Amino acid sequence: MQTDIDPRSLIGRKAYDRNGAKIGTVDEVYLDDATGVPEWAALRTGLFSRDAFVPLENSELASDGLHVPYERSLIKEAPDFGVGRHLSPEQEIQLYRHYNIALPPATHEDRDFGRLAGRDDS
Repeated sequence: MQTDIDPRSLIGRKAYDRNGAKIGTVDEVYLDDATGVPEWAALRTGLFSRDAFVPLENSELASDGLHVPYERSLIKEAPDFGVGRHLSPEQEIQLYRHYNIALPPATHEDRDFGRLAGRDDS
């Protein structure tokens, strides 16, 4: 994803899967604490549904919303950790495994995806 985009501008945008099917709406954006780069988005998948976490890597922001390179069914099956809290290293690993993404070179203890865009939880 473009790194020059304000991650707060993603919140409230519609999200689409790799085939253009609407998944839901971006509810929260999670940043890597070390770099400030947006890494994960929590997508509200329906009025009475839950949030599904999706990686922002290789996603594209277009005029109609956020397009992610995953199938809708895979996204809807992603672990739900609730929003508004830090993602623990264990939760991050579960998400990497769910999406079949190689873990980053740093050990999971060295990475923290807890900071939410637009919030200061200190």
